[in-house]
Amino acid sequence: MSVRTPITEAEILERIVASKKGNLKPETARSFLEFQLPGREVARIRRLLRKNNAGSITAAERIARESYIRIGQFLDLLHAKARLSLSRRARAR
Repeated sequence: MSVRTPITEAEILERIVASKKGNLKPETARSFLEFQLPGREVARIRRLLRKNNAGSITAAERIARESYIRIGQFLDLLHAKARLSLSRRARAR
């Protein structure tokens, strides 16, 4: 009998956002591409990753790191869908 691990938020979001359809309107796709983490958040992520690699991360920092990773995955999905939508729109011309 195989044991199935619980579904993650990233997997759920991928099922919702990352369909193979590039069907976003161009203005929507461009708006999604503007979603970025602010520089201070990127710096915090880097600090957390360094602490994790050094083995000095606290439990609270580990939770924060995991949250940042999930948000990053979500942004990656949105960006991929936006790029797909824009490229399909450009090829259709």
